[in-house]
Amino acid sequence: MTTEDQLIRDVPLFPLGTLLFPEGNLPLRIFEQRYMDMAKVCLKDDKPFGVCLIAGGRETGAPAIPHEIGTLARIRDWDMQQLGVLMVQCRGEQRFRIVSRRTESSGLQRGDIALLAATEPALLSARHKFLAELLMRVIENLEDPTPFQPYRFDDAEWVAYRLGEMLPMPLPSKQKILEANDVCSKLDVIHQFLQDQGLLNTSN
Repeated sequence: MTTEDQLIRDVPLFPLGTLLFPEGNLPLRIFEQRYMDMAKVCLKDDKPFGVCLIAGGRETGAPAIPHEIGTLARIRDWDMQQLGVLMVQCRGEQRFRIVSRRTESSGLQRGDIALLAATEPALLSARHKFLAELLMRVIENLEDPTPFQPYRFDDAEWVAYRLGEMLPMPLPSKQKILEANDVCSKLDVIHQFLQDQGLLNTSN
């Protein structure tokens, strides 16, 4: 643990077949009782829970094994049009690393987590500048770009996270973006994906 890390104890964990980036948006359909109870407490106390990509197991049934690095999620809106099914909209906050975890009798996992220090805002390098232009084009074609405002196309980490959530990348690649501690490494994962897909000009 670095000196910048902050330890938070007893945070509920939600392993999923997807992941959440800082400042990202995640809609969830919750119906298992353990997660219904978790969501009710988080709403009542306005507290976040941890979203982690599943490393082993499944979303439902026996507790899944989560990746060590995840993102705190806070519920911004909710609805229950169907009895027993809670629809929530979550917003990604800070990255964290699981220090220890345990499973309650309900199957809900809780963990002591270390918040990972956010990187300082950084401009895109000449090598990665085209990624901001790519992100602009992607957002321009969205039916509703509102969730991505305010735009920060000059912020390298913001560009990395937004492309990470919007491009059809394999989940292991998205997890690499989340886990990387320096911005260039995050952008390099995206660069490599585009290269592998044959989507780069020779000049990029």
